[in-house]
Amino acid sequence: MTKSFLRLFAVSLIVLLLNVTCCASVLAASPFGKASVTEASAAIFVSKQAPVMISILNPEKLQSLDKGDNSFLKSDFFKNSGIDFRKDVQPWLGNEVTLAVTSLDFDRDPDNGKSPGYLLAMATKSPEKSREFVQLFFSKRVLAGADLSVEEFAGIKVISDASKGKGTLAGAVVGDKYVLFANDPKVLREAINNAQAPDLSLTSSKKYQDISQISAKSYGAAFLNLPIVAEWLGLKLPIQNFDEQLVTLAPVSKGLLAQTVALPTQELKAPLELLSKPVNALKYIPANVGIAVGSKNLSTLPESNLALFWQQLRSALEIKLNNINDIVQQDFKVEKRWGIDLPKDIFDWVQGEYAIGLISSPQQSPEWVFVTEKAPSTQEGIAKLDAIATKNGLSVTEFNLLDQHIVAWTQLKAANSSKNGTKPSFSIEAKAYGVHTTLDNYEIFTSSLETMYEVLSIKDNTLLENRNFKNCIAALAETNAGYVYIDWAASQGILERQLPVLKLLKVVAKPFFNNLHSLTITNYGDDANSLKGDIFFQLEE
Repeated sequence: MTKSFLRLFAVSLIVLLLNVTCCASVLAASPFGKASVTEASAAIFVSKQAPVMISILNPEKLQSLDKGDNSFLKSDFFKNSGIDFRKDVQPWLGNEVTLAVTSLDFDRDPDNGKSPGYLLAMATKSPEKSREFVQLFFSKRVLAGADLSVEEFAGIKVISDASKGKGTLAGAVVGDKYVLFANDPKVLREAINNAQAPDLSLTSSKKYQDISQISAKSYGAAFLNLPIVAEWLGLKLPIQNFDEQLVTLAPVSKGLLAQTVALPTQELKAPLELLSKPVNALKYIPANVGIAVGSKNLSTLPESNLALFWQQLRSALEIKLNNINDIVQQDFKVEKRWGIDLPKDIFDWVQGEYAIGLISSPQQSPEWVFVTEKAPSTQEGIAKLDAIATKNGLSVTEFNLLDQHIVAWTQLKAANSSKNGTKPSFSIEAKAYGVHTTLDNYEIFTSSLETMYEVLSIKDNTLLENRNFKNCIAALAETNAGYVYIDWAASQGILERQLPVLKLLKVVAKPFFNNLHSLTITNYGDDANSLKGDIFFQLEE
């Protein structure tokens, strides 16, 4: 039992996703989907220094919709315990199940290595039945060979045992509200002490108070102390721009909405420009895109608050991507082939709307589309790119396609089409390394002539007119800084080349990824003291 704590908590964020996601589509269409849920009250047991706390709110409703045996309480905690979840737990289980890593070393003894403390708090709606359950639980442990110990602490009976070869487990019923379990009596005593001395608990943290309000309508929430979480997971954190983060999950129409608030270590910079309507440049991105980005004023992105958060995340996970432009650079080798510095040679002059689309292709590298709204600096920027192409041995060629004036960066070569023994017959072949044109008030760049043809002929089959995309942006805050849209089926190849960890996540969280259609990410808010964002997971109907 106790050994399962480490595995259980190491994947607890994924478990939380799965528990809520498995029921999200049903909840969204049911009265439960509109229910108001209170925030995680069991935070009173968790220390302000705890690395992570994860709460599943209204678990009874989730469990009633989950007909399988794959939920956390059924398959992880009570596995091989002799406990029948529906018979012994469900009758008294209340509206919250909270898990926490309470400390990285609960006994603070450096001589025996680090022993993380783990706490499980379950709300009860029937104190009498929950007390009977705790007695039953430990009775079965004794019958299995455990040595039982009972002590009184702060007026609360703490029961613990040491199962042979399985370590220690402690449990208690606190008042008429909670059932607690921990991997050591010391962890349980500290939890009780936190509740009775409120200035020690997470609820007394000003930062937690400031951001916990967003969990009021969620069915799951995770509070992360980022530096300590990194230490717990054995990750380095050379860049620390944010120190705490709250992530909540709630079912909404056609999917699942995650809201996140990250608190910085110092006052944030000016936020990205907020938009009150969808990015019009997305109307030139084909609907079959794998990844799309749409926003305004690309020149501000490298120094934005969002970039600060990404710097910390990639430094901890040792991701090689600096930002979205690295997907372009790594897949297309733009910098190596042309000597282009994307931030200086492109980003600096993109001051209006912009859109980027990556389209999967049978080849290793995806096709790409880049759209920018014309501004006074646009013509100078395009002329600079034409000059870079010429410097790298490419020809700047002009012609018409579908009655549209096109400029292409091409490389010419002679091809011998003669057969053996015949007189040489040569032709000139041109390979395009980039194509651009002007449509309305936008300049459009593509990676190939074929992709440009697709853009010019898509008519109403654009991402902006796509029903699925409309559903996605409708689930997000109306005023935001733009979108990152990811069609899961169409983008897996692109993402896995850059983020190999996704292959592991697909195995661990297979039910979730099997039902995932797309995810759309945005950030918003002009608060200098927090970075806010939403992620909408669109699920298969």
